[in-house]
Amino acid sequence: MTAINTLTVSCEFFPPRTEDGIIKLRQVQERLKALNPAYYSVTFGAGGSTQEKTYETVVDIQIQSNIPAAPHLSCIGSTRDNIRQLLQAYQAKNINRIVALRGDQPSGWAGRLGDFNYANELVEFIRAETGDYFHIEVAAYPEVHPQSKTPQADLNYFAQKVRAGANSAITQYFYNVDAYLYFVDACQKQGIDIPIIPGIMPISNYEQLSRFSDICGAEIPRWLRKRLEPMHEDKTALQAFGVDVVTHLCQQLINNGVSGLHFYALNQSDLTLRIANNLGLVT
Repeated sequence: MTAINTLTVSCEFFPPRTEDGIIKLRQVQERLKALNPAYYSVTFGAGGSTQEKTYETVVDIQIQSNIPAAPHLSCIGSTRDNIRQLLQAYQAKNINRIVALRGDQPSGWAGRLGDFNYANELVEFIRAETGDYFHIEVAAYPEVHPQSKTPQADLNYFAQKVRAGANSAITQYFYNVDAYLYFVDACQKQGIDIPIIPGIMPISNYEQLSRFSDICGAEIPRWLRKRLEPMHEDKTALQAFGVDVVTHLCQQLINNGVSGLHFYALNQSDLTLRIANNLGLVT
């Protein structure tokens, strides 16, 4: 069992597109300071579509909140030159944490894939360019990446990212604790010993969650779907139920010794804070 005072917490945001969005995200960051977060990560749009805004958001976080920020970098649409420039720019701003991903192709993508086909190649490049300067996070998929042919193939891909120099991993969100525990056990049997931090998705909107899950291959268990479906027009009831479900999920993970929790906050603070408060994580 993990002691609450040793558990690390982190939160993920997406780059706001408007001035109002920037102001709102700053308010969210300020509220989430109550979790004493280890860092805030910022996503990188499909095909590199938010590359500049990701940089601006990460720098703004460092300045406004004094919480370390971790930009996402993705392979899709990226070249060695532009990744090198981003790494140099982040180093110049004393940003030393990176989330390295293969990334998603935008709908109808017809552009060039880029110089990197897989995340392990991006990790190798970051290490070759910057040595041990960056703490590199990679993605893990307890319920198997939707494009992997088999669970073993997916595990092999993950092992390649670790061997390339990843320091730790953040999982895709899940609602089945056994899937996470089995995945971690399988990793340990292959000699993979980096921290694998569970990604936690608060439940705020059933239609949105269902759409996200279909795209990324995360399973919403049948019992959970059946409970959520009748509540889709009652936001208050759905979110209260979702807070209870995700609190229980997190408590099970803590009881099984996870070293951290990574909240997909989606530029909101309320549900993450309610879950964290239930767990005794709010200072």
